[in-house]
Amino acid sequence: MGKKRWSGLEVILLVLFLLMTIVAITMIALFATGEPGFLKDGKILNLTTQVKCGNLPNLKCEQRGCCWSPLDERNVPWCFFSTNHGYTVETVERLFSPSLFGGDIQQLSFHAEMQTNNRLRFKISDALNKRFEVPHKHIPSVGSNPSSPISNTLEIRQNPFGLTVRRQENKKVLFDTTMAPLVFADQYLQLSAKLPSHNIYGLGEHVHTRYRHDTNWRTWPIFTRDSFPNGGTHNLYGHYPFFLCLEDESGKSFGVFLLNSNAMEVTLQPAPAVTYRTIGGILDFYIFLGDTPEQVVQEYLEVILPVIPAYWSLGFQLSRWDYGSLDEVKKTVERNRAIGLPYDIQYTDIDYMEEKKDFTYDKVNFRNLPQFADYLHDKGQRYILILDPAIAISKRVNGAPYESYDRGMAKNAWVTESDGTTPLEGEVWPGKTVFPDYTSQNCIDWWVDEYERFYKEIKHDALWIDMNEVSSFVKGSSNGCADNNLNYPPYTPKILDEVMYSKTLCMDAKQYWGNHYDVHSLYGYSMVLATEKALQRVFGSNRTLMLTRSSFPGVGKYSGHWLGDNAANWNDIKWAIDGMLEFGLFGIPYIGADICGFFDDSTEELCRRWMQVGAFYPFSRNHNAQGYKAQDPASYGSDSALVRSSIHYLRIRYTLLPYLYTLFYKAHTTGETVVRPVLHEIVSVYELCYINKAALSCLLQGVERLRAYIPDAVWYDYETMERLAVRKNYDELYLPAEKLGLHIRGGAILPTQRPEVTTTYSRRNPMGLIIALDDNKQAAGELFWDDGDSRGIGALTMQVTHAGYKDPNNLKFEDITVLGVSVPPTSVTVTDGSQSNTTTNVTGVTYDAAREVLLLHNLSLTLGNTYVVQWDTVSEEYQRFDCYPEGNADEAKCKAKGCIWKPSTNEKVPWCYYPDDYGYLVTHATETDSGITVDITRNTNYRSSGRPESKDITNLRVEVWYHSGDMLQFKIWDPKSDRYEVPVPLSVPKTPQTDENKRLYKVSVTSQPFGLQVIRKSTGTKIFKRYKMNCYGVHPFYMGLENTADAHGVLLLNSNAMDVTFQPTPSLTYRTIGGILDFYMVLGPTPEIVVQEYTALIGRPVLPAYWSLGFQLCRYGYANDSEIQSLYTDMRAAGIPYDVQYADIDYMERQLDFVLDSDFKGLPALVDSMRKEGMRFIFILDPAISGNETNYPAFERGKAADVFIKWPSNLSNDIVWGKVWPDFPNVTVNDSLDWDTQVELFRSYAAFPDFFRTQTATWWLQEIKDFYTKTTKFDGIWIDMNEPASFVHGTVGGKCLGDPLLENPPYMPPLESKHLGLNHKTLCMNSEQILSNGKKVRHYDVHNLYGWSHAKPTHDALLDVTGKRGIVVTRSTFPSSGKYAGHWLGDNFSSWEQLSKSIIGMMEFSLFGISYTGADICGFFNEAEYEMCLRWMQLGAFYPYSRNHNGKGSPRQDPVAWDDAFASASRDVLNIRYTLLPYLYTLMFEAHTKGSTVIRPLLHEFVNDKTTWDIYKQFLWGPALLITPALDKVLTEVEGYVPNARWYDYHTAKDVGVRGKMMKMQTPLNHINLHVRGGYILPWQKPENTTYYSRKNPLGLLVALSDTGTAQGSFFWDDGEGIGELGHS
Repeated sequence: MGKKRWSGLEVILLVLFLLMTIVAITMIALFATGEPGFLKDGKILNLTTQVKCGNLPNLKCEQRGCCWSPLDERNVPWCFFSTNHGYTVETVERLFSPSLFGGDIQQLSFHAEMQTNNRLRFKISDALNKRFEVPHKHIPSVGSNPSSPISNTLEIRQNPFGLTVRRQENKKVLFDTTMAPLVFADQYLQLSAKLPSHNIYGLGEHVHTRYRHDTNWRTWPIFTRDSFPNGGTHNLYGHYPFFLCLEDESGKSFGVFLLNSNAMEVTLQPAPAVTYRTIGGILDFYIFLGDTPEQVVQEYLEVILPVIPAYWSLGFQLSRWDYGSLDEVKKTVERNRAIGLPYDIQYTDIDYMEEKKDFTYDKVNFRNLPQFADYLHDKGQRYILILDPAIAISKRVNGAPYESYDRGMAKNAWVTESDGTTPLEGEVWPGKTVFPDYTSQNCIDWWVDEYERFYKEIKHDALWIDMNEVSSFVKGSSNGCADNNLNYPPYTPKILDEVMYSKTLCMDAKQYWGNHYDVHSLYGYSMVLATEKALQRVFGSNRTLMLTRSSFPGVGKYSGHWLGDNAANWNDIKWAIDGMLEFGLFGIPYIGADICGFFDDSTEELCRRWMQVGAFYPFSRNHNAQGYKAQDPASYGSDSALVRSSIHYLRIRYTLLPYLYTLFYKAHTTGETVVRPVLHEIVSVYELCYINKAALSCLLQGVERLRAYIPDAVWYDYETMERLAVRKNYDELYLPAEKLGLHIRGGAILPTQRPEVTTTYSRRNPMGLIIALDDNKQAAGELFWDDGDSRGIGALTMQVTHAGYKDPNNLKFEDITVLGVSVPPTSVTVTDGSQSNTTTNVTGVTYDAAREVLLLHNLSLTLGNTYVVQWDTVSEEYQRFDCYPEGNADEAKCKAKGCIWKPSTNEKVPWCYYPDDYGYLVTHATETDSGITVDITRNTNYRSSGRPESKDITNLRVEVWYHSGDMLQFKIWDPKSDRYEVPVPLSVPKTPQTDENKRLYKVSVTSQPFGLQVIRKSTGTKIFKRYKMNCYGVHPFYMGLENTADAHGVLLLNSNAMDVTFQPTPSLTYRTIGGILDFYMVLGPTPEIVVQEYTALIGRPVLPAYWSLGFQLCRYGYANDSEIQSLYTDMRAAGIPYDVQYADIDYMERQLDFVLDSDFKGLPALVDSMRKEGMRFIFILDPAISGNETNYPAFERGKAADVFIKWPSNLSNDIVWGKVWPDFPNVTVNDSLDWDTQVELFRSYAAFPDFFRTQTATWWLQEIKDFYTKTTKFDGIWIDMNEPASFVHGTVGGKCLGDPLLENPPYMPPLESKHLGLNHKTLCMNSEQILSNGKKVRHYDVHNLYGWSHAKPTHDALLDVTGKRGIVVTRSTFPSSGKYAGHWLGDNFSSWEQLSKSIIGMMEFSLFGISYTGADICGFFNEAEYEMCLRWMQLGAFYPYSRNHNGKGSPRQDPVAWDDAFASASRDVLNIRYTLLPYLYTLMFEAHTKGSTVIRPLLHEFVNDKTTWDIYKQFLWGPALLITPALDKVLTEVEGYVPNARWYDYHTAKDVGVRGKMMKMQTPLNHINLHVRGGYILPWQKPENTTYYSRKNPLGLLVALSDTGTAQGSFFWDDGEGIGELGHS
């Protein structure tokens, strides 16, 4: 068969069929696999988030894989990206999609790092090929090591690749690129990110007609360009891809900086979102996090801090282009001198040059220019001239060689054409020119040399560089530009003219740093770097000035900037304010606009208003252009309103120059802004985001009344000194022709100086202060002063923190003006604190009552000395706060700290105390529905704390959380460092109480000094209290009773040694030697509810086993088990109720934990027999484990498990050895020797388990289990010596390794042994412990947590080993210890005062959440006396933890050790206890479940009866049983208070008939007074010798009727020892 011949139509149809088949198969595959396709369903879900895919028509848009959807809104992109564009993160490889502009890079490299805690950098570049990166001189790769991992801030999405930046503390999304694909081609890079708010500031350089950006699809091109700042959206002189975003009303902000110098555009859209499109380089982003906008700027400027200008450069300046001749320049100078205009600097523009050639001057019209600088210097003025970069290629006048050009040719100093050899020629002012390549060292050397040569010819004081964008008057070059992808890239951003080389060089021109395409926007920056070297060569150590038109981030380190070639119109005067604010963000605080406008003739009204506002530009220069009439002030007439107004406000400027210079110093050292948006200072007023103009001047033609916003602060009119009546609202200001709105904020101190016509003269004049008092009648300020000219800087504040400069003019402070003094002073004194400390009365005092202004004259206070100026300094002594708590203060030491010394006749009043404004000042405060955030900074008006080893922390963060309606937390810490925080978990509500109406409190912040006021809303009471620390435990919790009988509680969660005081100033004074201040406050309102709220926070008290409520006996000093057997037998014979027998450390062999002594070999059998008869046994364990044994499993297994506290590994790998009770093996202890000798000779080396570690708990459980199964049974565990105690100080040998300041810190709280150091009787503070999460901590910080960490593993082990509840009793405690253990009040003494002290101790531990508590009945130390011990047995019968215990060497004091009468009285009172155990157990259950108290002060039940507030010798069991013990010897009656209720005598069941008064109660030796409250029911049970038997007896109810004949009660019952107690109840 022959071959078929296909017709043309058939071929076409076949091809179409194949194409359709391929498309169909592709669509089926995509549908089946779910892979992204190129088609869009056409639905527009959110117009605000669409990202433009180029300016493409329909067909081309869809060919590029983008979506086409025409709308009726032209500013919304019709062609936008689909989801298949971008990269996947596995290998950062490009997803398959059509190319937009070609050159797509398939594989990218992504790198991110947290350079500091507040600076994230992420970088996206070509993984395979090197691309251009900005060769910036000042941006480091990595800064300090951040404490938080990057994962807390940065999240990566896998497919398609995207990243999300979050704020660590609240997880708020700040910068989210997942909204749109990443595009990365050779000449088109695009990245979009969603932002958290529309409050966006920055990006430049442009004219922004409002400070806060419009996010309605506004596109801003960035590419340096010589153009007019006439209000369009086009690009201008500088290149600043940096913006700041204010996140919300909290003030938290962040900044985003893209380090990329290529031409780009940035689009802001309503999502809100930002899209970057740049046509080269890489994507190198820096994100700066701050709590305020000001902090963001400081973070951004951290490595490029701005230059501090010479003092004289802050003076007023005159300039114009084309004076025509030097004679005309001098005429201008003379007429402005003649009117007395403050005026420091005169300029000449390019007209001074010969044919506009650099490094020449016109020897005809400016023939005397070499002498002009001297002419100005004679009158204290300065001279600045201009240089442009472009160098003419033509000869000089008369054909003379142009040597600057010739030398540059010889050095190959020029930018070249694309061949890299031929100098590129353009055209600027002198005609055809070449352009220096300032990125080349050859060029830099040439430029420095030319400048030095020129300076020798024409003296001047500073340099102005212009036209350095770089500008050329021909497009590209004189020869045009080649047609290639550099000059004509695939995509051109929306730059002016939309031609890359318009008014500049060809993009393929070559420079040392790379193609001009990449480095064009760096031209001005590189010229600044070269010029800085030239200035250093010429001026050496003198601080000159540089002023540049083109700039790039980092330029501010060396140069100032003016806002370019503006025009004389009312728009430009307004827009200049936004421009200055933006350059404050960009790091160029030396900024200003051409006053009165550069182009066009300025009207008198416009120039007058501009001179008024321009007097407060940091760079204050009047400058205009060729061909327009003169606009220097004198040109308007010597007696014109303009001249009068200009002189007036320039004199104010010169008066305030010390303040302005100080602001520049702070900008130079910390990055603070000089010209500052209001929102940087009062950011909490959210609506300030929308305010565009400062209330400085009327900036509208013909307007004399201005509606201005007055922020929320005290403000004073500068000129009248009167306080404004309006705040946080708008006010109408009357600003007639010669008036400017100028206001001083309350709380500020402004240094001043009497003005002159130049700074040369004004710097010789006396200085002064304007003190503007705030709401708290306080103010603070700083002064930096040096010679104003040298590059070396010394700091000097008003308090003379560093006197690095001695002024040659012997300057004096003559006048001080104090605003806001509401009452006239009775006296004013000055104390010279520098030498003699002499105090003199000030006679030159004027007080203006109407304006509330205090004027002090003729003071003659020498600059550099320290003075205290006081008026009305009388202060009540109780308001003094101790400035020298060390206790050895004298007047010299006191004043060295900047504190006040004033002796007092009251020995408790400190003689050295803080000034009222000492401490911290609020710099920023933000309140939300759930809390307050406050930033505070140390008031540097005062010296440091005087402890150089413990440096003051300058900036602190305060956070207040409204956890619930009755609980709040406020935390004060250093946000810049990772300080130790207490690892004790607390139970706070998961969601805050955001409804203010449901909160019992309100919180206010006082600013200067910082303070917190917590106010009970129902009464208006400010809540403050003072407390002291306890002995064995650390419980920094107090309950405060307010005068209204409401109660509150405050916990300071800090485990370091401390003393803390609240005083009703209101103020907060704290002294703690580590950690942070973390306060929790609960507001009751009743005392009992306070405890319930507090225990809900820290954890409810443990529910002890029922048997543990029985009476208990113990003694340190049992000789053998036979003594215990004998005691047990005697107690049983006497019929005295008795449930628990103890063994103290004498049961141990040589006091070794877990080892039974041979003298007690019968103890296990004895315990078994007692337990069979219903008794229980508790044994003691100390934490210290002997390390000197040859076969001691407890130590060997502990060492193998690495459970013992050691030194930090960088110091030693050894255990930190102490000595406690264990003895060396094979020694005989000689008790006759003194204690220290015994410790040295006989006590073994002991290791201390680190109970924070999980392996320690495992080891501890195993040792306890082995003892239980292999040695003896037990029912509870008593843990002692766990402060931890040691008999040597720090370690064996006494030499603590590491920092000695940890052992003897700069400040020692008033501890008993403060003179011996913190390691007295304990471990070295530098010992290392390891938390359960692996974090290493110093014993210095966690020492007070040792007992707390010991309690839980012991509690858990007891439950695990016995399978029952039991009880753990511990000596050392911390908040929440009560969850696991009870507590006894320690090693007390046998003395009468200990009885009442024990009641106080039990009531306090009820507050602390440890309800199972009591004292050693009859005392631990010393010999007990009969009557005292019997009275103590009666009192102790009502301790929750009722144990008689005494020490070694003292006689027995158990109930059967005395006589029959003693035994009988003990039996009787213990029978009462056992009868009421069901009631006591119910109280314990309610404490465990509700947090209520067991031992209860009377005030908890009768808080409105203020008599009960001072009662501490009586107490309650719960609400219903009143115990009134006899606490003194030889008493037959006791006087007790009977609260206002019906009370029944427990013994007689009779109504006592007394209420609300004191009553004498009969108390024979065998009697304790007990009363039952009417209205309550008490469950009871017939007593037996043990609870084992009493629990089998019938129950009963004691019903005490109230006045109304009613009663109620509760009763809890279970098996008494089950672990799941509620399951058996």
